[in-house]
Amino acid sequence: MAVSKVSFVAVFAGLVFTLVALPAAVQAQSSAPAPAPTSDGTSIDQGIAYVLMLVALVLTYLIHAADLCFTF
Repeated sequence: MAVSKVSFVAVFAGLVFTLVALPAAVQAQSSAPAPAPTSDGTSIDQGIAYVLMLVALVLTYLIHAADLCFTF
């Protein structure tokens, strides 16, 4: 089954029109750049370290206080 020359030209013209018309219709815009981070994470790490040190201090105090209570 042979493809007629007219249908080939019609498909080719439709393809060219689509390739030319679609990019113009899309009007692509570049996205805005991401905002700069407010911190680099070191302040969060330092806060976690302070909390862990405070927990260690409280646990040390509680263990030594309990040790003194049960000493005979």
